Amino acid sequence: MTDAEDLRRRTAELLAAHPPAGTGRLDFLRARFDAGLAWVHYPEGLGGLDAPRSLQAVVDAELAAAGAPDNDPGRIGIGLGMAAPTILRFGTDEQKRRLLRPLWTGEEVWCQLFSEPGAGSDLAALATRAVRDGGGDAGSPGDWIVDGQKVWTSSAHLARWAILIARTDPGLPKHRGISYFICDMTDPGVEVRPLRQITGEAEFNEVFLTGVRIPDAHRLGEVGEGWKVAQTTLMNERVAIGGSRIPREGGMIGVAAADWRARPALRTHDLHQRLLTLWVEAEVARLTGERLRQQLTKGQPGPEGSGMKLAFARLAQEISGWEVEFLAEDGLTYDDWTMRRPDGVDFTGREAGYRYLRAKGNSIEGGTSEVLLNIVAERVLGLPPEPRTDKDVAWKDLPR
Repeated sequence: MTDAEDLRRRTAELLAAHPPAGTGRLDFLRARFDAGLAWVHYPEGLGGLDAPRSLQAVVDAELAAAGAPDNDPGRIGIGLGMAAPTILRFGTDEQKRRLLRPLWTGEEVWCQLFSEPGAGSDLAALATRAVRDGGGDAGSPGDWIVDGQKVWTSSAHLARWAILIARTDPGLPKHRGISYFICDMTDPGVEVRPLRQITGEAEFNEVFLTGVRIPDAHRLGEVGEGWKVAQTTLMNERVAIGGSRIPREGGMIGVAAADWRARPALRTHDLHQRLLTLWVEAEVARLTGERLRQQLTKGQPGPEGSGMKLAFARLAQEISGWEVEFLAEDGLTYDDWTMRRPDGVDFTGREAGYRYLRAKGNSIEGGTSEVLLNIVAERVLGLPPEPRTDKDVAWKDLPR
């Protein structure tokens, strides 16, 4: 059984064999993965040691103290937080061996081809089609030809791979006729177009798929069971968005508190009371996130992650709104409207105006707050589900 002392020993051996000061960043990350110290709770040979998930902090602390490079998790968050756990649970041995190492080292960036112009909050209504071309039996499964449009795709302009859900049987009800694929973003027929946001940036994209050929070997899960596979992705996505580990008074509440301390002339009683309330709520959310991560050590994430993502979205919007109001005319300034396609989102590295505008998307991305409220109500609180008139209707017969 791997324990903390064993992990410290293994980390020391890694550092001795690959000193960070004299080893290239990518070489070090590959060596870390091969030593099982990438994500210690993953299986041996896949970047882990079958160790308790909670012991990852031991490795991270030792490597940080030694000045070792990290894998830039902000840039590859979709791969780490969404694609990897889905591949681990549903992928074949060959898929795991081929995909997980370059995913973790950041050599291959991932994106998520889920939402569509007509299927966002109601994701299961998606219309992108995947039709089998040839084969069809165990000896010759054939390829899939995919046509459709996806939208709000973070990192598509950087990505080598995408996790993709597409309709493979329009004659079944919408949740049952979907399959899950891995799409090579460099293949012919994949077109990525930037979507400029209210911030001026285009961190999101729309993706057009025209006759894209995907081998059946790049399918995750059984044909027609894509919705089941997608639930693993979505639950992990909400944990990744709303449950990231931050220190006390970290993140956006830390920026707001620093502004308050630095500008006593702008303080009012009302703003003080509102800041105190937000500070307490942010701390409650942080501690709840710690408890959620402890639960994750015992298995897959559940619907509780939806509650964390809800809290994150509301707090981000309220804190950024408070900050703009507190800073008065300075809160209305904006440093740069230049159209650019960033690698990720930095909520604390820019000015209040950026935070205020960017936070508006937090209640949409990763599941709208309205959808997440339904999930919490039905799956956490056990309340009756909303009536669904389309439950047993074939997708092709639904009005659109």
